Amino acid sequence: MTTQTTSTKSLISATDWFAGGQRVAYDPTNHLMLSETAAEGVAPLFVFERVAGAPDAATDSRWLTLMPGFPDGSYGYAAIDEALGAELTPRLFIEYVGQGDSDKPRDYPYSTFERADLVEALWGAHAVCHTLVVAFDFSSLVVLELLARQEERLRQGEPLTTRIESVFIVNGGLFADAHSHPWQSTPLLKTSFGAMGMRFAQRSPALFTRIMRTAEMFSADYGVSLAELREEYAVITRRDGAAFVHLGAGFVDEHKANAERWDLARLYHALSSTVAFCIAGSVEDPYEPKQIEAARERLGAEGLAIRAFPGGHMTTSEHPEIFAAAISELADEWRARV
Repeated sequence: MTTQTTSTKSLISATDWFAGGQRVAYDPTNHLMLSETAAEGVAPLFVFERVAGAPDAATDSRWLTLMPGFPDGSYGYAAIDEALGAELTPRLFIEYVGQGDSDKPRDYPYSTFERADLVEALWGAHAVCHTLVVAFDFSSLVVLELLARQEERLRQGEPLTTRIESVFIVNGGLFADAHSHPWQSTPLLKTSFGAMGMRFAQRSPALFTRIMRTAEMFSADYGVSLAELREEYAVITRRDGAAFVHLGAGFVDEHKANAERWDLARLYHALSSTVAFCIAGSVEDPYEPKQIEAARERLGAEGLAIRAFPGGHMTTSEHPEIFAAAISELADEWRARV
């Protein structure tokens, strides 16, 4: 079913989004997806994935991989998936441990590294040989880690099971010294006070709505509707998931601890001859406005493709058609190079 927001945009429900995918077994120790038979005797985690279209031998297993934002996970791509329609398939929507319909263990080493491990495991399970990766929000760090692994393997002469051939990073961290998250967002969420607030928000839609509005994730002009916030609540609190908003909020600190490894300039210089890079930032994004400015200063003269989107941080919700059109354009360029 769909409902209407005050802006007349169709709203895909969380129930419908998750009904279109499946939960699959994952062994986080060995970084492998498991069949039902192989899962016997193992205590796997179950993670949500959603696949649009089927691989075609003629495409040489070329996939579009969409990596999610924080905190609403793969559901953030719901309107973009609808805008893409039957084009650009197969496409794989990733859901990290802790988000959406994936398991949410409390005693788990949540990190960029474990998210990258999961992505590689899903690529292996689907025999993804070549991919264009779209990374929104904190998935920027995941794709930077995956690119760092690709660079290492190429340098060491190792074969690539999956080759990233094009990346599109939107509203994410690119340089460790350019983060500027508002105090009421991840800086607060990672504290004990933030943990307590999310425990209360798990049980209180009203408190959750207040937190989301205070976080300024949407632009003032957009006027996010109560119906949209209800669906965000359904997504983020699914399977007792509000705790992840606290447990997963340390990714900025993690970037600073791995500043050189996840530096966009280093990876661009190492890989731009074989990987097409494009980044985008929303003009009213209060979370990462300095990242695009730094990218222009450090790499703009070297040919890095940089785009500007209207609106606030949640461009996935505010301008899904523009986001989808940009993905389609980059995919056309990617496939034309083949």
